Amino acid sequence: MMLKAGGARIAVAGFQRDANLLAGDPEVPVVTIGRTADGRLGQRLSSVLKARLSLRRQLAGLPRPDVILARNLEMLALAGQAASVFGGGRVPIVYEALDIHRLMLDDGIKGRLLRAAEGYLARNSRLLATSSPAFVQHYFERRSSVRLPVLLLENKVLDLNPDPGLWPPIPRPGRQGEPWRIGWFGAIRCRKSFDILSRFAREMDGQVEIIIRGRVSPREFPNFDALLADAPHVSFGGSYRNPEDLATIYGEVQFVWAIDFFEEGLNSEWLLPNRLYEGALHGAVPIALSTTETGHFLAQRNLGLLLASVDPQSLQERFKQLSSDDYLQLFARLADSKRSQWAIGEAECRALVARLAGLAPHVAPAAALHIPSPQQSEG
Repeated sequence: MMLKAGGARIAVAGFQRDANLLAGDPEVPVVTIGRTADGRLGQRLSSVLKARLSLRRQLAGLPRPDVILARNLEMLALAGQAASVFGGGRVPIVYEALDIHRLMLDDGIKGRLLRAAEGYLARNSRLLATSSPAFVQHYFERRSSVRLPVLLLENKVLDLNPDPGLWPPIPRPGRQGEPWRIGWFGAIRCRKSFDILSRFAREMDGQVEIIIRGRVSPREFPNFDALLADAPHVSFGGSYRNPEDLATIYGEVQFVWAIDFFEEGLNSEWLLPNRLYEGALHGAVPIALSTTETGHFLAQRNLGLLLASVDPQSLQERFKQLSSDDYLQLFARLADSKRSQWAIGEAECRALVARLAGLAPHVAPAAALHIPSPQQSEG
């Protein structure tokens, strides 16, 4: 959507895991080169190897791109061959890394082999695009052999509406006796967060309500319905449309849970999640762990409710002391921030396309081939 809004023509080639969300867009040719499964790294590697055997045939009907944008390592493994299909080194490659898989940080032979492979595959790339400066600081500068110029693409909300709507947002302190509402929205894959929040809500006995919306990982929550049934003051509202439903779902809560332990000490420490930007844009105060990149991001801007540690007891102590005036102060600082900190519009999209097109200075900035991975960044 960003590339299209920026004036590029797009073709998409990649693996499919769920429904094809681009199937209804007649302007975007889509080539499915295989299927992958959540959490099955071996199966994904096998799919990459199989795709290499048929990639030339699969891409034969697509126009020659000006730029290839390869999302995550498995797509980078195919980008060089894709470039050769369209004319070899004349097609610049951008490596887009939105997560750092735990195996990339392994100190054993697996990690060393993966990092060596990443460096080799990225040797002819022209640019590294990533969503958090901590990925660069803690991984690409210290452990990876990838050495590329960096383009920071934060997970800001894409808002192409020429009328951006209400800003600053309106506070919602709640009436006397109503619970504080904390939203946990997006990719629901952190079992530790669920355990902490459900115990916290139980112990607060109606003073706090946890509202969950989004896509629940069946791998991490095989018994989600049973867990939910045993969690008083915790509700699940199902999936939602992004960006159409963001104002509604965030407008129902005062706080957004911007903490993740899915890869604790690793990727979870470094990411800047979508829900941080979505929540702040729609007036939900972020709750973050002060030691993480999200915490550092908020602390630098004097925003959010920051916690030194996260467990049901510390949350209980913090929220039992929280008054309406405390909330209004937190909200006022958020509302005083610039909207551009949380959202991007058409101008930023055009700047992105111009930056990518500049990698191929002798070719008109007309087309881009996006090779996405189905592995999503934390939502």
